[in-house]
Amino acid sequence: MPGEKRAEYSLAKEGAEEILKIDANSWSHIPGIEDDEQAMGRVIELLSQLPSVYRIIINQRRNYSYGPEQTSMLTEIATVYNYLIKAKRILSYAGTTPISAAYYAEKNPYLQNLVLGLLPRDPLGCYAETKRFLREEHIALQQENNPSLREAKTEFVQLLTEMIRLLEKTKIVKYTEKELEGYHLGDRSIYRTLFRPTITPDFLFTRVMAQPPIDAEEIDAYSVKDNEVTIYRKRNDVSKLYHINPPEFKLDEDKYELLQLARNVLAEYRPKEKEFLEPEKIRRTFFNIGRDLLQELSQNKGMTLSYEEIEQLANILVRYTVGFGLIESLLQDEKIQDITVNSPVGKNPIFLVHQDYDECYTNILPTKDDADSWATKFRLLSGRPLDEANPILDTELSIPGARARVAILNNPLSPSGLAFALRRQRDNPWTLPLFIQRKMITPLAAGLMSFLIDGGRTILVAGTRSAGKTSLLTSLMVEIMKKTRIVTCEDTLEIPIDSFKDIGYNIQSMKVRSALTSGTSELAAEEGVRASLRLGDSALIVGEIRSKEAQALYEAMRIGALANVVMGTIHGADPYSVYDRVVNDLQVPKTSFKATDIILVVNPIKSVDGLKKSKRLVSISEVRKTWENDPLLEGGFVDLMKYHADNDTLEPTTDLTNGDSEVLKSIAGNVKEWAGSWDAIWDNILLRSKMKQTIVDFSELAKQPDLLEAPFVVESNDVFHRISDDVKQEVGSLDTQRIYITWENWLKKSIKLRTL
Repeated sequence: MPGEKRAEYSLAKEGAEEILKIDANSWSHIPGIEDDEQAMGRVIELLSQLPSVYRIIINQRRNYSYGPEQTSMLTEIATVYNYLIKAKRILSYAGTTPISAAYYAEKNPYLQNLVLGLLPRDPLGCYAETKRFLREEHIALQQENNPSLREAKTEFVQLLTEMIRLLEKTKIVKYTEKELEGYHLGDRSIYRTLFRPTITPDFLFTRVMAQPPIDAEEIDAYSVKDNEVTIYRKRNDVSKLYHINPPEFKLDEDKYELLQLARNVLAEYRPKEKEFLEPEKIRRTFFNIGRDLLQELSQNKGMTLSYEEIEQLANILVRYTVGFGLIESLLQDEKIQDITVNSPVGKNPIFLVHQDYDECYTNILPTKDDADSWATKFRLLSGRPLDEANPILDTELSIPGARARVAILNNPLSPSGLAFALRRQRDNPWTLPLFIQRKMITPLAAGLMSFLIDGGRTILVAGTRSAGKTSLLTSLMVEIMKKTRIVTCEDTLEIPIDSFKDIGYNIQSMKVRSALTSGTSELAAEEGVRASLRLGDSALIVGEIRSKEAQALYEAMRIGALANVVMGTIHGADPYSVYDRVVNDLQVPKTSFKATDIILVVNPIKSVDGLKKSKRLVSISEVRKTWENDPLLEGGFVDLMKYHADNDTLEPTTDLTNGDSEVLKSIAGNVKEWAGSWDAIWDNILLRSKMKQTIVDFSELAKQPDLLEAPFVVESNDVFHRISDDVKQEVGSLDTQRIYITWENWLKKSIKLRTL
């Protein structure tokens, strides 16, 4: 552009793709292609020399990023521009006769203005003006009687027609042809529908699509701390758009400059590997340093910032130095269940699974720099390798307000580079009343499972991936009385141990080596399970049964089945799949499998249209002990409750209602009041069922959702056990009606006290 210094540019590689990076800080105009004709002209001039560019980033205090589709539209115009300049039939056309040469020379200045001046800056304006010019030349041709001039004008009309043909083949013209009638030169509104850059402050790597698509319909909106979340639905797209607007993308320029300066200072401090083993401490350190630094920098620049503004900026600074950027913002949304970042990072947005809207794509586009930074931090946090010899890393992430299980893939398992999958975990354990409220289980199922836990049974929670196995496991742990010591054994920490400790549980966590990892100092899973048996009389919880620890677990089951509950999760779609996995895949002897008392199966249930999934407990089955070779053929599996899709509920089988359950009878055999009395057993299960449903009802009636959370549910369970003992002492039996009335009175008083 005349009189203006050419912007510096560079080409960067992202995998096999070329990224055009333009430094526009010397520009006197805004850098948005959609808003400024000079910016568009500058970019198209560069693309005419660099036709293989995949994405464009323009930096002017912020990064304006244009993705592959937008870049390809600009590249098409740049290709036409380059052709028209170099093709002798257009700007360098000399004419076939002296008269046509003279006529062309007369019209050439206007043609040059169209091609050199208008086309790179305003291609739609160039197209509209060329069409108008062509119409005028057609009229002049029809009115021309001089044969020589008629031939010259015909040649010129052909040149203009070729220009029109070339432009009509471009996406920019194709996408806007219907809106071009009445187009005015300099009108940029159409370009704003075509070009919508992701805009980030230049201290961030991650890109965010600031504006939703034009054809998107808003269907929900809510806030998560400082983040604004909007859910959109696009026409002809079954996936929803999860659009997040975090605070770091709404700051003014002065605050961006402060953050950039502070980040540059903090970048000089390189935390040691051992410091990453204490993430809370390093975050707190960076927060305190960052807050003081921001305060000092703002004073030096004459800025007056409130305490809240300094705190907000310090939190942002922590997220983008020792933290995980926008991954943290997503994890703070309790409605998000899974987050995936596919390889090659930079080509696709982040995807997630939403509690209410199932699979969604987001407006967040991470970069390769993001991926490299995250992988390094996860490797340091876990103390586990991530390299060609160990291309899988399983670990966990704990940040303020959220926890997640993390799986990372790398070369050579993932040929296109790093990929991430995060499973969000609740801060508090799930509870049976919560699952009743969400219709994952029925009240009767809750009562039955509570009875089984108190009976000290061995239980496997089975299901497919993302079915909710660990969530159900933690809800069953809530049913264990606090007087019982619990030992957990996990290779990736998913059970919210700290929450259980805060409630008052006597619980010890053990972390063992992942079955997919080698070359670490961690103890093998099977050794961890065996070590748990040396820790005294305890309930044993194994996070997930994957490998050799299965044999050690069954040792624990055989030893502990009659004393305390032993539980674990395993992949399997039904009881026989669990048997097949344990016996045939994990090499546990058939006779040892009989140590399993109960198999709970949870699976996602799809809607008819396939657009929604609901998690359901689909069966509660007991394992009988009389079979020899095949439990399926010999009646070794007996369903106590079974899911029915027609009414979307888990219903009791006749085996349960008729009392034909060896496991329940075995539990009753150890309790004087229940021995030989199925009615007494059934009354106690129904009592527990009624209590769980009552908590849900009162929670909704009193608008106190915290009644469904673990602290209150555990308190309710404790009160139930105390009341049961008191009633037994008073009347000599477990009078279920009296127990319930006394417990309900306690519940009403507790709720009333909470409202005072």
